Amino acid sequence: MNQLSSVNTAGLQAVAGSEGIPFWKRTLDIFCIVLAAPLWAPVALLIAGIIKIVSPGPVFFQQERIGYRGRRFMCFKFRTMYVNADTEIHRGYLEELMSSNLPMNKLDGGDPRVIPGGIWLRALGLDELPQLINVLRGDMSLVGPRPCLSYEYDRYLPRHRGRCGTLPGLTGLWQVNDKNHTTFEEMIDLDLRYVQNKSLWLDASILIRTLPAVLVQTCEVRRAKRKALRPALTPGNAAAHSADQPS
Repeated sequence: MNQLSSVNTAGLQAVAGSEGIPFWKRTLDIFCIVLAAPLWAPVALLIAGIIKIVSPGPVFFQQERIGYRGRRFMCFKFRTMYVNADTEIHRGYLEELMSSNLPMNKLDGGDPRVIPGGIWLRALGLDELPQLINVLRGDMSLVGPRPCLSYEYDRYLPRHRGRCGTLPGLTGLWQVNDKNHTTFEEMIDLDLRYVQNKSLWLDASILIRTLPAVLVQTCEVRRAKRKALRPALTPGNAAAHSADQPS
């Protein structure tokens, strides 16, 4: 991913300030949402019912995010954490990622705040289905950089804020480029590349590549969960294991 470090950010301010949101982008968003409604609507209803069963509280989670040109908006998600979960855990982890070369893995695997089944909703990206409301309202697009939190935006360098030169999205160039193995700066490079090169064909290719990327990510979560559940091979159970083997 290091080849992306050469992304030129000099013209980002001009792009964000003068170009605006292309007409084709809004058209593609509405067309895809309407066309896929018979698929996503039943899934959304099923997820809402499951959340109500496994965890008391609201189905939706609302959070202020930073979008196009630094504008604030209320972002919708399916709730995948227990009510009143401590948000400082995420804030501390995010600050660590921003100041290191660690891959951008989520905390889901060992996060006690996540409700039953929440890890799978997040791995599959299904928790973000309500953001179709944000797309219809014009706060977001189907494709673009992920909307950041206000305290994350406050820590951004001018280069980082260039990723807000277009509408935030449900999926993007980062998501289809092995996002769990990229660092924060590599994520920024991918987002800036998208801001500078967005086009109808690029958006279409990202949408096509999103499902395979999600499936790969889900398999990684499954492998990580299996590894975490596998009992450690201590001297005691190692001896027992050896005794069970045929001589």
